[in-house]
Amino acid sequence: METSVPIKITAHDQLCIERAPYRPCSLVIFGATGDLAHRKLFPALFNLYREKLLPKNFFILGAGRKTMDDGAFRKLVTASLNEGSKRDRTLVEKFSESVYYAVCNYAEPASFEHLREVLYGLCPKYETCGNSIFYLSLPPEVYGCTIRNLMASKLLAPDNSENPCTQLVVEKPFGQDLASARSLKETGLSDKQIYLIDHYLGKETVQNILMLRFANSIFEPVWNRQHIDHVQITASESLGVEHRAGYYESAGVFRDMFQNHMLELLALVAMEPPLNFDSAHYRDEKVKVLKSIRPIVPEQLGEYLVRGQYGQGEIFGQPVPSYREEPGVRPDSGTETFAALKLFVDNWRWRDVPFYLRSGKRLGAQTTEIIVQFKPISHSIFAKVTPAAIPPNKICIRIQPNEGIRIIFNAKHPGPKMCMATLGLEFDYTAVFHEKDLSAYDRLILDCMHGDPTLFVRQDMVELSWAFVESILSPLQSPEPAVPLQGYPAGTWGPPNSDELIRRDGRSWGL
Repeated sequence: METSVPIKITAHDQLCIERAPYRPCSLVIFGATGDLAHRKLFPALFNLYREKLLPKNFFILGAGRKTMDDGAFRKLVTASLNEGSKRDRTLVEKFSESVYYAVCNYAEPASFEHLREVLYGLCPKYETCGNSIFYLSLPPEVYGCTIRNLMASKLLAPDNSENPCTQLVVEKPFGQDLASARSLKETGLSDKQIYLIDHYLGKETVQNILMLRFANSIFEPVWNRQHIDHVQITASESLGVEHRAGYYESAGVFRDMFQNHMLELLALVAMEPPLNFDSAHYRDEKVKVLKSIRPIVPEQLGEYLVRGQYGQGEIFGQPVPSYREEPGVRPDSGTETFAALKLFVDNWRWRDVPFYLRSGKRLGAQTTEIIVQFKPISHSIFAKVTPAAIPPNKICIRIQPNEGIRIIFNAKHPGPKMCMATLGLEFDYTAVFHEKDLSAYDRLILDCMHGDPTLFVRQDMVELSWAFVESILSPLQSPEPAVPLQGYPAGTWGPPNSDELIRRDGRSWGL
């Protein structure tokens, strides 16, 4: 029986200082009336404002298709910030005073001339010198026309001494395929101007993977094929497709999760130590991991992949419809909402160590975690207890919902007999660190204002991840795909074959 042991931690002096960016700038949010802007971006910006981490000279310009004026947009922002929260309403009102709005049709060049007039009309008041960050909180199919019109209107321009500093922030998914992902290179913008944002990379526990590995001498020496049996990465959602059917029907779980989150987490677990923790060296090592993923021969894809689509079932005791019954989904849809994939990273550190990745919607719980399972002991000194009977050591890095780390080990159970107990040493971020907690979006927006691209995705990694995902998707496009789509009841953990994928290797999912 495994039991949990809380870990007692004394916080020492911090080795970093949060500071407000020194450079004045404006933030232009495209899709400013959309769901992401009001659930994530405006709360993040308000948190930075509250903590005095925004530049002294700063304003926000929302851009969207809906017709409204500044006053109506401010009411929308303040309502979303006040809804169901304990935020200081007076502070929210003061924050909203630096929020403005411009109507913009992303496909019409004339709209961007109007946007330019509004933006440059506000610059003298806030003394931002034309420095701007353009944030695309938009569906990926309109990225192209929006960027082209930003460039044509000279709102967004390559770095040089004559132009103000301009940056572009693009939400995942980065394109719809490899070809569209490559189009970002055609802008002429430098790597320091394009910020490809995957909010997972801003989460504390994701960043703590690097601290765990490279700041502790007890972990890195055993972080290799000699000691690790396998690695599991799970990103599960209890939610269904909800209002995203239009996007999800053309994306599916591979484009939605594997191309970005899953491969990013794989890279963090498997990467070599970078020379320094800076944007170039850190991202170079992640790219090397993707280059080392063993290609899967299409004829053998069924040995490495399970794909599924959720049917009717129950989530937390409540009946929910099947994916094909969701509004906006085709009744004969072949889109996968679940996938489990076995990968190998062919390099010196990881050769022949399997990485099991699974992600899906309408699963048994909402969780994202990485489990690193160590090899069994080679010899048992305990009479009548074989090495295989002793539970293996594991490290569980939990990214959500409750960020933390759990180390599984064996110890003697109290009493006169030699009895073994499996214990879990638990470290929970919320319980240990009581100072203010910036969310992933808070942190990444702040990094962008500082001009630090370290925690953002680099273009070459985007292209490598798309190339890998397309190598998986291509054999699935035929009328008789290489791996058939299987159903699974909502509220379960995917098709039974996903358990078989790992069980036939003598392993099982989870702790």
